[in-house]
Amino acid sequence: MQFQNLFNFCPVCGSEEFVSNNFKSKKCLCCGFVYYLNPSAATAAFIVNQKEELLVCRRAKDPAKGTFDLPGGFIDPDETAEEGMKREIKEEIGVETTDIHYLFSLPNQYEYKGLSVPTTDMFFAVKIIDCNSIHAADDVSECFFIEKNKINPADFGLQSVRKAVEMFLESRF
Repeated sequence: MQFQNLFNFCPVCGSEEFVSNNFKSKKCLCCGFVYYLNPSAATAAFIVNQKEELLVCRRAKDPAKGTFDLPGGFIDPDETAEEGMKREIKEEIGVETTDIHYLFSLPNQYEYKGLSVPTTDMFFAVKIIDCNSIHAADDVSECFFIEKNKINPADFGLQSVRKAVEMFLESRF
């Protein structure tokens, strides 16, 4: 569901005169407040071991529960993208990072409880301290390394991650 259909009252004055302004905003006809739905920032990591295998996680929760994913998640307020990437890796696979390098970004639509949330997903090449201590935690049900020639982008449930994996396979970062 798009936010245009979900939010009916002005968050400032409570008026029901909260109407569509354009495709990304609503405006209150009473107090003039305009709410813009801007993308949320998220991260994802390409972690490759010494055998040149990619670390893949299986999603433990919706959206796309049970599908493949890369370690990552939403950036918290007052966090840089790199800090968010580092925190998400620690939360999801239990390891510390040594190097984080920005690669590229892709737009995405993240479905959450019936709401389609636009995101800007930032992808990083990440090195970790110890591949042997990786374990699934938080919203990851399992994690494992997979050989590059056995990776199928269709196994990845989120659109931006699927596209990023395709790009990874086409040109090794």
